[in-house]
Amino acid sequence: MEFNHKPVLLDECIENLDIKPDGIYVDGTLGGAGHSKEIYKKLNKNGIFIGIDQDAFALKTSGDRLRQIGGQAKIILANTNFKNIKSVCIENEIHRVDGILMDLGVSSHQLDEAERGFSYQKDAPLDMRMDRRIELTAETIVNEYSEEEIKKIIRDYGEEKWSARIAAFIVRERSTKRISTTYDLVEIIKAAIPSAARREGPHPAKRTFQALRIAVNNELGILKQAIDDSVSILNPGGRLCIITFHSLEDRIVKNEFQQKVQPCTCPHSFPVCICGNKKEVEHVTRKPIIPSDRELEENPRARSAKLRVVKKI
Repeated sequence: MEFNHKPVLLDECIENLDIKPDGIYVDGTLGGAGHSKEIYKKLNKNGIFIGIDQDAFALKTSGDRLRQIGGQAKIILANTNFKNIKSVCIENEIHRVDGILMDLGVSSHQLDEAERGFSYQKDAPLDMRMDRRIELTAETIVNEYSEEEIKKIIRDYGEEKWSARIAAFIVRERSTKRISTTYDLVEIIKAAIPSAARREGPHPAKRTFQALRIAVNNELGILKQAIDDSVSILNPGGRLCIITFHSLEDRIVKNEFQQKVQPCTCPHSFPVCICGNKKEVEHVTRKPIIPSDRELEENPRARSAKLRVVKKI
């Protein structure tokens, strides 16, 4: 299957990375190289581009696309999760970089490739692994986790108000046969959510599928570490750009950025700071950048995207 990827907020990312031709830039979520191709085009022979992706197919395909550009900048590719961004750089004897981009959305390719099990609109095995080397799948969660654990995942990661009913229906259904496909799960969710509620808002399975995907890939657990490590390896003036697609991710990015902008824990009544926490970054964008109406017309999947940017002091 051809790996086509339409990058979200492309112009805004390139502008906010403030790319130097001889700089070192990292795309922590390489995907289809939609953003990376434009980054790489701006680098000269002294520049270095580092691409990271836990999807081996994405990494190979995107690496080929970058090389086809014919640029002179060095290309380094790593088949791993972006949580390892710092170690990838150190292993390649790079201790400081000038810009980092992370697009936290599931790629269009992964959604469109039915066998990956990310989409509630395609019948497929309940997988949802971004990295196929890990053992945990969505099928394991729905068939082997307790009802309380399933409810908590759907409630906390999907912000689904019907989480208790969905978990109860899952446990009841699996007592008769194993839940093994996306359509099996969709039918259970539809049965669990009252018909009046199903007629409003997004697809009834959207929040549950999001929750399972986050749980399988530990997406929220690794995000804070990735932000900490990314900031630590930025050169002064270097930029960190992160695109999120749901409120849980965006809240983490917003809070982590704010903590690094204003790290002082002293009471406001103190005349001077005594906690010793030093400001690490400053906001480039105080409010998130969102897609334009024109981009939304061309790419409806961008509708929930938010870009936040900070600069290393």
